[in-house]
Amino acid sequence: MADDIDNLANLLADYDLFLKQQQYCATIVNSYRSEAAHFAAWIRLTRQRWAEIGTEQIECYARHDCRCPVRRKHGRLVGHYGPLRRARGARRFLSFLHDRDVLPDIHRLDREDKRLHPYGAWLKHYCGSADATIRRSCGEIRLCLPLLGEPSDFDAAIIRKAISHRITQAPGSAALIVTIVRSYLRFLISRGECSAALLHAIPPARQHRSGALPRYLDASTIEKIIASCGAETPVQIRDRAIILLLARLGLRAGDICQLRLSDIDWNRGYIQVSGKGKRLDRLPLPQDAGDALLAYLERARPTVGEDRLFLRTQAPFTPFKSSAEICGVVSRVFDRAGITGLPTRSHLFRHSLATRMLRSGAGLESIGTILRHRSPTTTAIYAKVDTTMLMEVAQPWPGEVSC
Repeated sequence: MADDIDNLANLLADYDLFLKQQQYCATIVNSYRSEAAHFAAWIRLTRQRWAEIGTEQIECYARHDCRCPVRRKHGRLVGHYGPLRRARGARRFLSFLHDRDVLPDIHRLDREDKRLHPYGAWLKHYCGSADATIRRSCGEIRLCLPLLGEPSDFDAAIIRKAISHRITQAPGSAALIVTIVRSYLRFLISRGECSAALLHAIPPARQHRSGALPRYLDASTIEKIIASCGAETPVQIRDRAIILLLARLGLRAGDICQLRLSDIDWNRGYIQVSGKGKRLDRLPLPQDAGDALLAYLERARPTVGEDRLFLRTQAPFTPFKSSAEICGVVSRVFDRAGITGLPTRSHLFRHSLATRMLRSGAGLESIGTILRHRSPTTTAIYAKVDTTMLMEVAQPWPGEVSC
């Protein structure tokens, strides 16, 4: 580990070359390199050591009163975005230094993250959790750690207080918060850091199962959305392929993010999907969805050494980081189609496919197979949308005329 950096000028030149290799435009390259030089000048003036730079130091840099001797277009902070731009630039340059083994990973220098790194490794190797799940779980526990304290001090009151506080901040994620805290306790118990009896201290999260009808779109609206996807720009071509996979196969947003080029078998006409629990399933590839994928690969996908199927259309052409970006695609397509008043969740297409299949006469078992449900109970929620069948089996209210 380097205590200081002597060849900083060479590293800045390498950083400039790295940005160009990532196919950033000249303006972005100059901006990122300027931010890196600014960060280096601030470290030199404040007499800090590179190896000790962490989250606290980055925040100080992001909000400092700029007197740094570097040539910059804007020396002063501009509103809310000035500190954010500085912090992003610093983290980007530090990540570059970490990748070249010049510095250790800054995310492992913080005390809390040192505690959470073994937890993330446990989720990955023993639970088989996906990277997105690990990030979500570690992020949730990081927010709970100030209230939880040291594992040796855990008791039922502390655990319940921490969970209640987080649920107050995010009431819509109550069940997920309880699940994550329970998994963290299991991790600590496996290491002998807290009592196994504390698992019984976690309160159950109230879940209203099958409390409302799944929201869905009719067939004509689905076709209107697909028709609104143009084929002129790379973004439109990519978005059309994504929408068709959502509409025709009912894929989850996470499934779309994880698709790889090797998952498509063009000769046999199927696509392999890695769903929840890393379970692999093969689904038939419809003709229009296959044509859209082929158009994306031939006309819109950047030529980079990346196996992920869907990439961003701007440099550095990286894959989607999370399912939230697929929701952004759905939102953009809805705006183009003039559809308002509906949630922009990709699951809306999944619900619509199940509803359409049910009303066409398909059984719940067949729907569960297409949607890759593990439990028949999950598929049973769609029985409520078949109002015609429910009217046939409905009994008249006592004393009233049957409807």
